[in-house]
Amino acid sequence: MAILFPHEAVTGDVTVRVAVSYLAEQSAPSSGRWFWSYHIRIENHGEASVQLLARSWTITDGRGAVHEVRGEGVVGEMPRIAAGQSYDYVSGCPLPTPTGRMTGSYQMVDDDGRGFDVAIPSFALVGPV
Repeated sequence: MAILFPHEAVTGDVTVRVAVSYLAEQSAPSSGRWFWSYHIRIENHGEASVQLLARSWTITDGRGAVHEVRGEGVVGEMPRIAAGQSYDYVSGCPLPTPTGRMTGSYQMVDDDGRGFDVAIPSFALVGPV
């Protein structure tokens, strides 16, 4: 799994894995735009379902400028992940620099209504040299 998803964070029974790709076809370096897609897999290794309610991202560009992103769900969904199951989604991130970094967390709730945060691993955004 580490080959497909090289970035991993484990919080309790939930594992978050990330794979990132630079998208040259959506980037325009001469115009100061670089674009990456990231594929996230959220795995529930527990014995009860969990639901993702919200996300919080910290995105830092190559100049050190920080952009905070918070919102409900992911890609328009608030997925419920059954015990032993996983949820995958793909999203993207544009930057005005050829490098950057993303990290964050998901706000989740268990079947008993208890809320908890799940770490998203930090990962680099690196364009071609």
